[in-house]
Amino acid sequence: MGLAGTLDYVSELISSGHKHKKRKQLQTVELKIRMDCDGCVLKVKNTLSSLKGVKSVEINRKQQKVTVTGFVEASKVLKKARSTGKKAELWPYVPYNLVAQPYAAPAYDKKAPPGYVRKVENPTTGTVARYDDPYITLFSDENPNACSIM
Repeated sequence: MGLAGTLDYVSELISSGHKHKKRKQLQTVELKIRMDCDGCVLKVKNTLSSLKGVKSVEINRKQQKVTVTGFVEASKVLKKARSTGKKAELWPYVPYNLVAQPYAAPAYDKKAPPGYVRKVENPTTGTVARYDDPYITLFSDENPNACSIM
C-alpha cells in the first residue's frame, strides 16, 4: 500500500465514523460496439472515459470490441455506450474451446471473430428420432412374452 493509499485509508477512517460506504469492485466490462471509422472509435473512447470510475478503455476496431476496466457497473457502461448512438451490447462471444459443441446451430455465428463462438448456456442439439423396430423387441431375450421357437 503506497503513501496515497495509506492517506486515503486514514482519512476515510477519521471522516466516516460509523458510516461504511460500500466500494465497487474493480471489474472488466467487454462490449461489442459497431465502429466503422476512427471518428467512431474516438467518440466511443471519449464517452466511456468520461464515466466516473473508469480506469482504462481499450478498443479493438477489427473485432468491434471495447474493453472497459474500472470501478463501474456493466449496465451503466452499456447505457453510456448506447448514448453515443452506436449499437452496443455486452460481448456475446467466448473462445470456441470453452463450448462443448462450438459448431452447433445456437453457438456458431459467422459474424464472430476468428476463434470465437456465441456464448450459449445450454446448447441444444438436433433431436434424434429413435426408431423402435417391433421385430427386435419381439425376439428379445429380455422380453418374457417373446416367441420361443428354439
